[in-house]
Amino acid sequence: MGDHYLLLTPGPLSTTPSVKAVMLKDWCTWDDSYKHIVQLIRSKLLHVGRASETRYTSVLMQGSGTFGIEATIGTVIPQDGKLLILANGAYGKRIEQIAGILGIGYRTLEFAPNQIIDVEQVNIVMKQDPAITHVAFVHCETTTGILNPLEQLVEAIKRHGKIAIVDAMSSFGGIPVEVEKWGIDYLVSSSNKCIQGVPGFSFVLCNKDELAKCKHNARSLSLDLYDQWQVMEQEEGKWRFTSPTHVVRAFSQALLELEAEGGVERRYVRYLENQQTLVHLMESAGFKTYLPEALQSPIITTFRYPEFEHFSFESMYLFLKERGYVIYPGKLSDVQVFRIGSIGDVHLEDMVGLCAAILSYATNNGE
Repeated sequence: MGDHYLLLTPGPLSTTPSVKAVMLKDWCTWDDSYKHIVQLIRSKLLHVGRASETRYTSVLMQGSGTFGIEATIGTVIPQDGKLLILANGAYGKRIEQIAGILGIGYRTLEFAPNQIIDVEQVNIVMKQDPAITHVAFVHCETTTGILNPLEQLVEAIKRHGKIAIVDAMSSFGGIPVEVEKWGIDYLVSSSNKCIQGVPGFSFVLCNKDELAKCKHNARSLSLDLYDQWQVMEQEEGKWRFTSPTHVVRAFSQALLELEAEGGVERRYVRYLENQQTLVHLMESAGFKTYLPEALQSPIITTFRYPEFEHFSFESMYLFLKERGYVIYPGKLSDVQVFRIGSIGDVHLEDMVGLCAAILSYATNNGE
């Protein structure tokens, strides 16, 4: 393919040559050496989330992050349960779609895309509605890049005696999280986000005591989180159905590279520096962010369309792609925006190069 582009998106994202290289070998799904890799991944994920193996387990699930969310929602909520969904973007609303299709009782507390989830309003709803058993929300809502107050929300959920389900798809591995200390019951993410693997499976960090209650709850055969856990435990790394072996091997390499970088804390610093540099240079080129700095995550940033006459996202996208950069369209219906990610194998010099290309585009008035 020759020269390729740098992905500046919230995932899939640009990976290192060494992560790509390990996918050149084939693996047998039931071989002990492969299953050993799976078990190491499961253990390391708990370490990344700061959860002990005595109280928590991790379960890998074939498919994208949405498969992991659907497996969790569809397995852990009993037939007489009720889910409170906290939404301030498209991915919170996707949880609502899943609950509706699966026939799960739910209630949605919705906020504007530029407003963080309000803990006090959540408290009020949980007091008013004792039928609620589980609460789900997105940590970093990549619709805008907004970062919801994870620790405070989970603390409120647990104070009311509810089960906390966290969609940490685009934040886990890039923002420090204390799964056990904060009392998160289920945290869902995927292989192609901040740990910098490639797409192919999702994973769930689970409170063992809670997951143990979920036998026969699942509304799907293949997305049965409880049964997947049981098989992985009893057969030491075996998946119930064919696993994405090359993706698993790439993820194992990506975890080694996360450790070599200095862990989540160090990666968070790199992502933050990327994002802050991006915003500074974009503002210098005349672009404005959609969110105020206080609400912004280091994962992805939403920018408003500029006001010069010949701008179109499509023309800028193609201009940048020709120069080796791919960015993301917007996901808001009422404001014209586009998005730029700052995660993956991306560094300060990449942000500088991207913004130089955007400045060249802007200087030429989109022509």
